[in-house]
Amino acid sequence: MQDQKEMLEINKAGWDEVADQYFGIHALPQYGPYAPTEDELHLLGEVAGKTVLEIGCGSGHSLLYMASRGAGDVWGIDLSTTQVNYAKELLQENRLTGNIQQMSMENIDDLPSEYFDIVFSVYALGWTVDMARTLSNIYKRLKNGGVLVFSWEHPIQSRLMYEDDKMTYTQSYHSEGPYKVTWRGVPVIMHHRKVSTILNKLSNAGFFIERVIEESRVPETDESSPTTWYSGMKARLSPPTIIIKCIKK
Repeated sequence: MQDQKEMLEINKAGWDEVADQYFGIHALPQYGPYAPTEDELHLLGEVAGKTVLEIGCGSGHSLLYMASRGAGDVWGIDLSTTQVNYAKELLQENRLTGNIQQMSMENIDDLPSEYFDIVFSVYALGWTVDMARTLSNIYKRLKNGGVLVFSWEHPIQSRLMYEDDKMTYTQSYHSEGPYKVTWRGVPVIMHHRKVSTILNKLSNAGFFIERVIEESRVPETDESSPTTWYSGMKARLSPPTIIIKCIKK
């Protein structure tokens, strides 16, 4: 397996290639497939006047949502140059100002320390090639009492597959580490991490874990094929999305 620098280069190239396929996808108030929304959960609390940073800002739609709620200073970072350009254009089209920068979440030393009231991430934080370093970076950028809220694909999601009219495990839940896949037609590096690994790394970084949400919202009318990656049948058996709220104490 490649070293971390090589992994980031692969993932940047991949995201630059497929960014247009994710324009507006996985953005607040949505936290992810079949997950409860921010409008239901109110994890971010009062946003008006707050300084906010999005890790993996993508096309900028979550930043637009935060600005619509009155966030006072809106920042975003993303590994993909294409995504950063999309985000900048979206904010400009809506006559909003924001500080959007192209950088990896593992290397945000240029961002101000103890500056942000809220750091959030929607289906992006799990792309990190070094979770301990990323969480330490975020911790340093938050003010005391600041909030980190993020969602990611639940670790069980990639282990379950619908085959022969039943759900089966494709591999052990206990296996962890990086793996290379062809995703949307491009090679990328992803990581298997257990829920306990994520929680322990948050604790080790100094965070107080306030809430962990593994609920699913599956409409009764959902008729999605069980063979698709995200399906109602699968979501009724296991949560596709995990959402975590932490506090810097």
